Amino acid sequence: MASLQRDYPWTKSPVIACGPMRVIALAKLAVEVSQAGGLGFIGVGNDASTMDAELSKAQQHFAAHPTSPHDQDNNGVLPIGVGFLLWAGDKLLEDSLPLLAKYTPAAIWLFAPSSPDQLVHWTESTRHVTNNKTKIWIQISTVADALQTTLTCQPEVLVIQGSDAGGHGLQKCAGLVPLLPEIEDALTHLCAQHPGLRKPHLVATGGIMEGRGVAAALALGAAGVTMGTRYLAAPEANLAPGYQAAVLRASDGGVTTERGKLYDSLRGTTDWPARYGGRGVLNASWWDAGRGMGFEENKRLYETSLAEGGDAGWGEAGRLTTYAGAGVGLVREVKGAGAITEEVREDARRILRRAAASSFMRLCIVRTSYVTLVRTRLGALYNALQIEQPSANMEGT
Repeated sequence: MASLQRDYPWTKSPVIACGPMRVIALAKLAVEVSQAGGLGFIGVGNDASTMDAELSKAQQHFAAHPTSPHDQDNNGVLPIGVGFLLWAGDKLLEDSLPLLAKYTPAAIWLFAPSSPDQLVHWTESTRHVTNNKTKIWIQISTVADALQTTLTCQPEVLVIQGSDAGGHGLQKCAGLVPLLPEIEDALTHLCAQHPGLRKPHLVATGGIMEGRGVAAALALGAAGVTMGTRYLAAPEANLAPGYQAAVLRASDGGVTTERGKLYDSLRGTTDWPARYGGRGVLNASWWDAGRGMGFEENKRLYETSLAEGGDAGWGEAGRLTTYAGAGVGLVREVKGAGAITEEVREDARRILRRAAASSFMRLCIVRTSYVTLVRTRLGALYNALQIEQPSANMEGT
């Protein structure tokens, strides 16, 4: 399989992308990630009203600051991606296609369709208006969806979202450790059964916050990774200071975050298909609902907190939604998006080099031990048979 970097020549290995977080991931964040050798996505979400303005900002940035002096056209694409929530319906596609043709982003990220047919329609339409230059990324979380999507859409990338991911995902799915290898095996088998079917690159997301997570994902078979929660602690992220502070305070995300539908209900974002829910930091809204508070009262308190503003509305003691993944406890400081991208990438490379060196040393130790054992056994055999031992150097055997 060709390297993921072939389609994104400005990126550095391992490829790290910033997820298209709706409202939060805008041009300012996306360009910093791509400028640092990653792939930044703008989160258009379910509303394309700001898409033209954000892509124009990105285009102007890269005109002034090329990602590489040796490849300024980047395969003829704008070196960022754009993410869409397909449940928004046909109007989102109608509004977006002219802008995809105008700017030709490097990739589009498709997520949460109301029906599988939407994925096919988006894929075919995007490839048509961009002359196949814009690559297709499709986010899934089950083996069945991976197989169906590969057959019907043949995306360049499948984004494999594990259950630890923050924000929206399937209410029920596996974590990355079992999910990604099973999907890879299933796709290998599928492509063997269908000659000519291209196996998509697998990009891992869900709970990855730093280099150790990246290295683990690569070991599982990923061609790259995507992070969302980690970039919430970047100054380029478009979010309230109280939200960011709540992310930095959170810890032990396996028990302090949970996935469900309450936060969507309180916020009025209830158009998501039934099988999706949002993972966020547990707060007063969540605990009160669990203790039996009626929804209308909970909603009133939420709206009151929203109207009051200020940082106190966020976090475990607040009522406002702090979407974040289960690895949120690994996010400990605010840092520029470019610096995050570079740091995580270099940490992952260092970990992988160390693992490779350790494996090589173990191999050398095993080989030396084997040669010593063979010499000892042969020596004993020669002595037993009273045969003179040959003088040949066994190191070369």
